[in-house]
Amino acid sequence: MHYIIRCFKLFAAYSSRSDYKLKLIMCARDPYFVAIFVLFVTGLTGSFIACYEDSNNISGDYWKMGASFIFGDSLVDAGNNNYLSTLSKADTPPSGIDFKPSGGNPTGRFTNGKTIGDIIGEGLGQSYYSTPFLAPNCSGKAILHGVNYASGGGGILNATGSIFVNRLSMDIQVDYFNITRKEIDKLLGASKARDFVTKKAIFSITLGSNDFLNNYLLPVVSIGTRLNQTPDAFIDQLISHFRGQLTRLYRLDARKFIIGNIGPIGCIPYQKNINQLKDNECAELANQLALQYNSRLKDLLSNLNRSLPGATFVHLNVYDLLMEIIINPHKYGFTTATMACCGNTGGQYAWIVPCGPASNMCRDRDKYVFWDHYHPSEAANILISNKLLQGDPKYVSPITLLQLRDS
Repeated sequence: MHYIIRCFKLFAAYSSRSDYKLKLIMCARDPYFVAIFVLFVTGLTGSFIACYEDSNNISGDYWKMGASFIFGDSLVDAGNNNYLSTLSKADTPPSGIDFKPSGGNPTGRFTNGKTIGDIIGEGLGQSYYSTPFLAPNCSGKAILHGVNYASGGGGILNATGSIFVNRLSMDIQVDYFNITRKEIDKLLGASKARDFVTKKAIFSITLGSNDFLNNYLLPVVSIGTRLNQTPDAFIDQLISHFRGQLTRLYRLDARKFIIGNIGPIGCIPYQKNINQLKDNECAELANQLALQYNSRLKDLLSNLNRSLPGATFVHLNVYDLLMEIIINPHKYGFTTATMACCGNTGGQYAWIVPCGPASNMCRDRDKYVFWDHYHPSEAANILISNKLLQGDPKYVSPITLLQLRDS
């Protein structure tokens, strides 16, 4: 047993060095070590595996493809919340059941497979998925492929998502990018680092839904807020704070931005359940707030495109795209856009119990628009991402994502 422990220590000590395989050959002769080692490796989460591969397969293509820095909430969280003491987690089965890089094991993604951030990164030529900032062993040259700062429950406002106890707000996510930015300076030198970040890095932000769902519209908890703050005033606060966050990223040399608006949050299964709506109904207040915010967001991005020299903010109209799918699910190969695949127990309070090992799960996951009561399925994420990558001006403006990458 002491021999096996020594082998694991050797692995830990040499895993970041080119000669670690030679060190493990000696250990590999012991069948007990081999058996335990296989169990250990297969139990790793996909995010850890991604970090390990990223840090050991650097061939310089990070300069060709650039980096993808992802900010946001659970729609694009790739595992940061695994490392937080939070009620917002996706680290148990069946989450990740269709995520092939992890062998179907949960990675912290709040869906059955890939997120929109994963898929768009692939479409733009990324060799690796952006690794979660909080994941262990994700450092060094791995960050040149990109880093994911997104956090389930996070929002534009720091108070958003407090019901989950811990989460990374956008302010904290920008703080973390500041740390990454300094690391890039150390890796490349100040001049090359600035060139890399300004010319080769893309900053994608998927944020805002929680500021309504888990703040302004939160049952019971938000009543005081709504009495003291009109929707207009709350949205003013969101836009003002978001402007500051985007400007701060710009000062850290971010130049290429992809910003998604808020989807039709009144049509997600959670809102349908809590409001006891029929299949063809959506919560009007939630959608109205989303549309109001989206209008202000588009104006903000237009203003920033004019006022921040060298910056390009690409606006993604996720609201209209997802609404089209929800209204016409059969047109896109889905059987339902009203029910969650995982955790669909029925009733007004079905949303309280999150998708987990004891949850009911649908058989045909690709036929459901929604994976759980809040998040799209991988099939929906693929459809949405491909539509956005195609660059239809109804959904992507003022330039396409490929044009942004190549600019």
